Amino acid sequence: MRKRDWILVTLPLFLTWIVDRVSKLAVADLTSVVNYGPVSFILHHNHGAMLGLFSDLPAVLRIVTLSTGGAFLICSYGLIQYLLPIKSLNLRAGLSILLGGILGNVADRIFYGYVIDFLVIGTPTLSSPAFNLADALQWVGYGMIVFAIVREGDLLWPENNARKTNWVNKKFQLKYCLILMAVGLGLTLISLVFSYTYLRVTISELVGNNQFLLNKFLGPFLITYAIICISFCVALFAVGKVISHRIAGPLYAFEKFLDDILVGKDRSLKLRSGDDFKHLEELAEKIREEIKKRPISEIKKEELLP
Repeated sequence: MRKRDWILVTLPLFLTWIVDRVSKLAVADLTSVVNYGPVSFILHHNHGAMLGLFSDLPAVLRIVTLSTGGAFLICSYGLIQYLLPIKSLNLRAGLSILLGGILGNVADRIFYGYVIDFLVIGTPTLSSPAFNLADALQWVGYGMIVFAIVREGDLLWPENNARKTNWVNKKFQLKYCLILMAVGLGLTLISLVFSYTYLRVTISELVGNNQFLLNKFLGPFLITYAIICISFCVALFAVGKVISHRIAGPLYAFEKFLDDILVGKDRSLKLRSGDDFKHLEELAEKIREEIKKRPISEIKKEELLP
């Protein structure tokens, strides 16, 4: 995509987060219910649901865990944007809005230990649960994603763009995935040694060799870190599989094209959208044109290769 397209794709992420922060700061001093027809403004602190599970952790560990989770989401978002095979501004912008809304609520958990909700729609007898603009904008993001998938599904998963198997060259692809996982695991282990040692020494300096406090902080830290590490390695394996497929697939398709050409079967080479080595399509077309000029019996195989 062009630079202008990337701006259009990423700008909604920042706008969503900013709008959410500004709206929550605007209602921070709200002490009573304010009604505007079916819409009511009432300040509510949501300690429960999903990320609220972290509210029982020590404050320092909660902040570290949620900050890491936020960074993980941002990295995942970047990878998805990179791996998407089509331009689809609706899909990409929807992902940006969705992430912006999620990060808005994650920021609340980090700073306050709860999510700030302030909107209620309905009547006193029938009304929605309290929510905020981050929640509402997330649904906008979901809607844009679903709309894009329904409308552009043929471009995302076209029948003539799919290979029969994801393991085109299994040996190469597994090797690629395992190397990527090994690098990621090595980095996480280095980070674990540093952070665990730093945390343990810091706690010992502050409270002495208090085993109760050490277990209180270090136990949940190790469990949380293990979950993050496993998730990171699984994500790396999945990403490695996709990227290696984009490498192995075109080479496999080009080999099949050469085999067909050499036995006299005239056909073109069409790679999948998102594949690497797209220049092989041009090379294949040059080979076809050369074969049309001369009989296959007069062309040596090495002449077909650059």
